[in-house]
Amino acid sequence: MARPISPDALAIDPLGGEFADRATETAYLDQQLPRTRAQLGFTLLFCALFFVSFFASDVAALGLVADTALLLAARLAVAIIACGCAWLALRRPLSIGATRLAASVAECVALACFMVIAVYRPGEFHWHAMSLAIMLLVIYLYIPNRLVYAFGLASTATVGFLALTFGYAALDFADMLTLGMLLALVNTFGALAARRYNQVAREEFSARAILQHAAERDHLTGCFNRRFLHERLMGATSPLGPGQPHTVILCDIDNFKQINDTHGHAGGDAVLAGFAGLLRATAREGIDSVVRYGGEEFLLVLPGMGREAGVQLAEWLRMRIAATPVPDSAGGQPIHATASFGVATVVPPAAAVAAPVALAQLIATADQLMYTAKRNGRNRVESLTSTPDPQPASLAAVA
Repeated sequence: MARPISPDALAIDPLGGEFADRATETAYLDQQLPRTRAQLGFTLLFCALFFVSFFASDVAALGLVADTALLLAARLAVAIIACGCAWLALRRPLSIGATRLAASVAECVALACFMVIAVYRPGEFHWHAMSLAIMLLVIYLYIPNRLVYAFGLASTATVGFLALTFGYAALDFADMLTLGMLLALVNTFGALAARRYNQVAREEFSARAILQHAAERDHLTGCFNRRFLHERLMGATSPLGPGQPHTVILCDIDNFKQINDTHGHAGGDAVLAGFAGLLRATAREGIDSVVRYGGEEFLLVLPGMGREAGVQLAEWLRMRIAATPVPDSAGGQPIHATASFGVATVVPPAAAVAAPVALAQLIATADQLMYTAKRNGRNRVESLTSTPDPQPASLAAVA
């Protein structure tokens, strides 16, 4: 079951512009991964094309000499590495870490070859500084990578270039100072722009997550609502796949109207919230779903769980709610509540691998079992293992 959204989970780190919560950051990166791979592949192809095309400037500056062939080899090496990383990004399902590695490798090779070109054309360090500034902006803004990695590569390249300038270029102090300040300015504004881009993208993700959370969850209990049940659990993305047992538990708080009449609606709400919290605490993270099915009815969808485990869970919940009185918000006597449970399990045969379990039929079975528990005295569990196509009208309850 997905975790409820909390402000801490959506907090953004002020330095890197990433989510401070690593689970949230991973969820964001996973959602963006197809777009990230496409952006990385396109940008690397574009950069490879222009890096090779600038060989014309090498020929214009040096002529057709041995050094020109060396610079052509350096540019071709950059193009080969960049195109290879682009092919991996566009044609292979790279992970988040792999995309960052591909981006960093391509950037390192390009920056190293750029330094070689600058050394072989020492009389043009003013132009080289302009070219490096453009490369740094591409690293910060167009090649998707973590800001800390981009800043590390860009600042290292800047320091290395300034060292080469000092050793190979005949520049006076004023020119060196101006060149260094301009490159520092490019790094500063490039990092700030990348941080702002990261922050805006994550703010948009947060807004969508909050809206989706509000649309799919019950406000009082924090459980999923019927909309989530019908659109997500019963839809094409249903978690109940074929070939394994599945269990649903439908539970209803006993004599809930009497609780409301005795303790008021605030007391009833406290019982609902406490029971829902217990259900959510028992749900397996990312696997189970807890749905507020009706006013005081709750549904647990338990993919991959067999009948025995489902009955044990229901019995534990039954005993726990009966043994845990809820404080009365009005200061009266603690509220004692019990619940009745219907546990329905389906075990598809091994050959039934083509069709998923019909969740609606399984819920209907659990609903019938829950009402059987009501008729048999409440505060009890009724369970049944059915065929893959249960017919509720013909089922016999088994305690």
